Amino acid sequence: MNILQLAWRNIVKNPLNLLLSIVLFGLGVGLISFLLLFNTQLKEKFDKNLAEIDLVVGAKGSPLQLILCSMYHIDNPTGNIPIKNATPLLRDKHPLIKKAIPLSLGDNFKSYRIVGTNHDLVDLYGGKLREGVLWAKDFEVTIGRTVADDTGLKIGDKFVSSHGFVEDVDLTHEDAGFTVSGILEGTGSVLDQLILTNTATIWGVHEHQGETADSTTHKELDHKATEEVQHDTHLHDNSNADLLNHPEEAITSVLIQYKSRTNFQALNFGRNINENTEMQAASPAIEINRLYNMIGVGTDAIRSLAILIAIVSALSIFISLYKSMRDRKYELALLRVMGAGRLKIFILIILEGLILASIGFIIGTILSHVGMEFMSTYLKTSYRYSFTGWRFLHEEWMVFGVSLILGLVAAILPAMQAAITDINKTLSQK
Repeated sequence: MNILQLAWRNIVKNPLNLLLSIVLFGLGVGLISFLLLFNTQLKEKFDKNLAEIDLVVGAKGSPLQLILCSMYHIDNPTGNIPIKNATPLLRDKHPLIKKAIPLSLGDNFKSYRIVGTNHDLVDLYGGKLREGVLWAKDFEVTIGRTVADDTGLKIGDKFVSSHGFVEDVDLTHEDAGFTVSGILEGTGSVLDQLILTNTATIWGVHEHQGETADSTTHKELDHKATEEVQHDTHLHDNSNADLLNHPEEAITSVLIQYKSRTNFQALNFGRNINENTEMQAASPAIEINRLYNMIGVGTDAIRSLAILIAIVSALSIFISLYKSMRDRKYELALLRVMGAGRLKIFILIILEGLILASIGFIIGTILSHVGMEFMSTYLKTSYRYSFTGWRFLHEEWMVFGVSLILGLVAAILPAMQAAITDINKTLSQK
């Protein structure tokens, strides 16, 4: 029997000690691994959707809410802004603005948001068509890959929207039908979960909705007016020029890219909007860092707990091995008599510690990945963002290395005690 087999036999001889040690160790490793999976994928989603947007302008309210709504589509709008207020931002040849992309929100299909905008939004996220063409007429839509996969919509299919951001059959725009003109390839960004159309379509859907205090449905939409919009043969150029002809209409927000981020005027542009207009400007970089800090408080606490559990589990391994070594003094002495040297006894105990740590790591890693996969279902249902538990990170090899170090440290003292055991004294006491 080789030394590895002997180490394994010694471990399984005490199943209760084995169970306690690996459960504690697995729990600590599992929490750390889960945090790595969650934080890595969350950061990737946030960073992917930044899309080099420098500023978001919308209605007064929470700047973080404005960012989450307009860029990540996981919150409600802070309100709408009249086009007459946003006109300076939407005009061509603005000295500071390279690109200004209007967004109009308010409706959904099966909880996927319908966004009134222009073709620049597709370019912003590097979107490419998989089938069909980008929307051109009113009530034509181009849908993201996730929308197509989850809803089964195909080119030429028609559907009606629901008011708000959660599907509700009682809040359906029954007279306003959309037609799918195109489907985008997957980008891994928020574009995958959006239904895109022109801004005029959003206005058309809501043009004659009832606005009584006790009614929230849109079933009072004037059918004749909407029908005229639906059958309008005018092809919108999907630029901001058309919006400027409707100063009394409103949009939700504007996504802005600067021509130069080092321009002094650009650095103060958002502050000037906040101080001198009825609109609000929010910096995505600042707000997302603030969000990271908010999330970081919770993750730091969980990480600290996980580290504490890992340390306690290492202590448990130490106690288990030390107790096992004392109980096996006679057995270890016999091994010495049969020719096993001090080094071999030392290595035997060290191997037991490393095996326990390895088993704990494997169990913890499995738990973390399975837990992440279960959580991904909730995240996709609630926020339409795709996470996965079936992904192994390079950082997890570091966790494995730390696990082995903890197992090694826990086993060193029992191994030294076993190696220096006096054979004669031990055998004479038997």
